[in-house]
Amino acid sequence: MVRGVISSPVIFLVDALHAANIGVILDWVPSHFPGDDHGLYRFDGTHLYEHADPRKGFHPDWKSYIFNYGRNEIKSFLISNAVYWLDRFHIDGLRVDAVASMLYLDYSRKAGEWEPNQYGGRENLEAISFLKEFNEVVYGNFPDVITIAEESTAFPGVSRPTYLGGLGFGQKWMMGWMHDTLHFFQEDPINRKYHMNEITFSVMYAFTENFMLPLSHDEVVHGKGPIMGRMPGDEWRKFANLRLLYSYMFTHPGTKLLFMGGEFGQTSEWKHDISLDWHLLQYHYHQGVLNLIRDLNALYKSELALYYYGFEERGFEWVDYSDRENSVMIYARKAERKEDTLLVICNFTPEVRHHYRLGVGVRGIWKEVFNSDDLKYGGSGSLNHGNLETKPVKYHGRDYSVSLSLPPLAISILKLEREVVEFEIGS
Repeated sequence: MVRGVISSPVIFLVDALHAANIGVILDWVPSHFPGDDHGLYRFDGTHLYEHADPRKGFHPDWKSYIFNYGRNEIKSFLISNAVYWLDRFHIDGLRVDAVASMLYLDYSRKAGEWEPNQYGGRENLEAISFLKEFNEVVYGNFPDVITIAEESTAFPGVSRPTYLGGLGFGQKWMMGWMHDTLHFFQEDPINRKYHMNEITFSVMYAFTENFMLPLSHDEVVHGKGPIMGRMPGDEWRKFANLRLLYSYMFTHPGTKLLFMGGEFGQTSEWKHDISLDWHLLQYHYHQGVLNLIRDLNALYKSELALYYYGFEERGFEWVDYSDRENSVMIYARKAERKEDTLLVICNFTPEVRHHYRLGVGVRGIWKEVFNSDDLKYGGSGSLNHGNLETKPVKYHGRDYSVSLSLPPLAISILKLEREVVEFEIGS
C-alpha cells in the first residue's frame, strides 16, 4: 500500500517497531465516543453521529454516546477509519473495544430503558451488520492483519466467518478464563482442591471460538491492584503462584495477552501518568519473573504443540483432571507429530510430590524441558534432571507411565526425547 505524503511520529514509531520484529495492534473504539465540545457529539448541532433516542444513543456506564450504526454514512466513516490505520500506518491488527455493549440493546439497561429490535429481540441488528461488514472489508483488503473482539458474553460465532453466520473476527477475548483463573489463584492452596472446577472449566468451551487469554489493563486498574496482589501467601509463595499462573497461561489453548508490568511482577496498580516500576528488576524475585516470561516466549515459539492447533480440540488432551485431593492437573498439548507432544503437569499446592506417576501413550525416554520452579526464576530448584524412562505400568488409561517429582506451586513440562519401539518376532 502507498502511504502518500503522510509524515507522522506514529509512522516512525510503527516502522521502528517493525524493524525490531514487533507487531502493532491498536485498541480501536467504534463502540462509543465522549461528549466533549470539540468532539463528534452534536457535531453539526444535530445528532449527526449518535442516535437521537438516548435509549440507543447514550451509554449509562461510561456517560458516552453510541454511534448510529443504521446510517450508511456512519458505517462508512468507521470502516474508513479502520482501513486508514491499516493502509497508511501499516498497523498489524485492531482490538475492538466493548463489543458486548454493541451487540445488545439492553446492555447495562433496566426494563423500560431500551427498545427491542424489529423482531422483539435484544440484539442490536444494526451493530451486528456493521461488525460483519467491518471484518469483511478489513480481511478482504488486509488478509494478514488480525481483528480481536473484546466480547464477554456467549454471543455465538464472534470469531467465525461471516459466510457461516459469524461476526468475522479473527479472535475473541476469553473473559471467562480470565475471571475463573484469577478467582482460583486467589484461593489459599489448602482450599484449591474444592475449586478445581474453576481451573478446568475453560476447556469445556475453549474451542468454540478462536480465543485469546487476556490479562489486560482492565485487571490492574480502578482499585483492582496488580496481578501480583491477587496471589496468596508469603513473598516466596506469591511469586511462585505468579510464575505458576503465567506458565499455565502459556500452555493453555489460545493466544496470550499480558499487560505491561506483568512481565516482571509489578507490585503497584498501573497508572497511566507514571512509569512502570522498573527499579524492581534489581531484586531477585522480580528478575526471576522476567526470566520466566522470556523463556516462556521462547518455548512458545519453539514448540509446535503450544500453538499449532491452538484453537482446535485436537491440539489438547486431558491426561488427568480428577486428582482434586492433591490439586494436580495434567494435560497434553499436541501438534501433527506425536514426537512434538508436550505433557504439562500443574501442582497448585506448595507441597513437593515425589514419585508422582502419570500415564503416557508412548514408550520411551521423556525429559523435562521447562520447570517454573527453576532457581533462575526465583524458585526452589526442585527439578527433574536426566531421563525419565517409561515403565510398562498402566496409568491414566494409558499403557505406559513415568514417575517424577512435582515442584511446589509450579508447572513441569515433559517432552518425548526418544521413542522405544517394540518388535515382536513371530515363530
